[in-house]
Amino acid sequence: MKTLVVWVSASLTAAIVVMATFLIATTSRGETDPFTSSIGPLTVQTIARDLDHPWSLAFLPDDRMLVTERPGRMRIVSAQGTLSPPLQGVPEVWARGQGGLLDVALDKDFAGNKTIYFCFAERDGSGGRTALARAALVDGDKPKLDQVKVIFRQDGPLSSGNHYGCRIAQAPDGKLFATLGEHFTYRDEAQNLANHLGKIIRLNPDGSVPTDNPFVGRSDAKPEIWSYGHRNEQGLAINPANGDLWEIEHGPRGGDEVNIIAKGKNYGWPVIGFGIDYNGAKIHESTSQPGMEQPIKYWVPSIAPSGMAFYTGKLFPKWDGSLFTGALAGQMLVRLSLDGDKVTGEERLLQTLHERIRDVRQGPDGALWLLTDSSQGRILRVTPAGK
Repeated sequence: MKTLVVWVSASLTAAIVVMATFLIATTSRGETDPFTSSIGPLTVQTIARDLDHPWSLAFLPDDRMLVTERPGRMRIVSAQGTLSPPLQGVPEVWARGQGGLLDVALDKDFAGNKTIYFCFAERDGSGGRTALARAALVDGDKPKLDQVKVIFRQDGPLSSGNHYGCRIAQAPDGKLFATLGEHFTYRDEAQNLANHLGKIIRLNPDGSVPTDNPFVGRSDAKPEIWSYGHRNEQGLAINPANGDLWEIEHGPRGGDEVNIIAKGKNYGWPVIGFGIDYNGAKIHESTSQPGMEQPIKYWVPSIAPSGMAFYTGKLFPKWDGSLFTGALAGQMLVRLSLDGDKVTGEERLLQTLHERIRDVRQGPDGALWLLTDSSQGRILRVTPAGK
């Protein structure tokens, strides 16, 4: 009888271990306990894992993805999650603090010219600055970057490791927009047109300055500047409904913003805003002033939004036209419902995932694809349950 009890106990223990292993495995793939939303349950599937602080992804024409890792690696990832070795040809990055290899974007004519653009923190002496480069993607058994050329370097006081901005968007006419943070300790420089801190710039694809940029010809202003008065811009996208440029930036304690960016406009940082300093001190003179633009949406307290995508797919038809952004401090995916240029509602999704969401993209399959920000970062695919 004693032997029988031991056998039953051992068998039960083994069964529990097997069941626990199964539950952990299925939960890690996101295939159990669908997440709730306004349109019904959502399934979150882990496509790839063990990426070191993945920062940005861009879909290739064959549904594979280019993915950047902040320490300085770029990889091609299949739709099934197979990771390529790190691509050769990526320049050295300054992977300190928030810096490293950051955004990546395909040229609008990538199918023909194989051109990509990427943004990174570049070391200059004892500090860092934002740099924008272009390259040709050479695909095959050993994919690499070729003809790499830095087409822009940020000018101004250097960063000790914070607030690089570094998001890229390309307009239908081919012009490039890129966000440049104000390096955290130099907040007042966002109002100084003589440098690139706290600015959004506009370039031709080769890095030259378009002649119709707003400050071309002024001796007291950088000709690349398109808009100014920004803090740390972590989202940038062209609205497909009308071609307008939209931007999302971090506030300090409160005051994260969604802005519609117009030529030559001043977005107020640090003169106006809706947050306070990290120590509780007052930063802004007021929340508005003549000649400074108001956000169309702001968050108090901060959620630390990052990445953004306008949804136009068919997998979530009721969300057509919505704007999505990840949240780092908020650890969630946020959906903003829009009516033209107005935000009419906010839905907070995937909060029980407990992940810092660094980037969000609409995939060619109509799913929402996310990057989680950690040393064991994941690529997630979000779909309606059962799809």
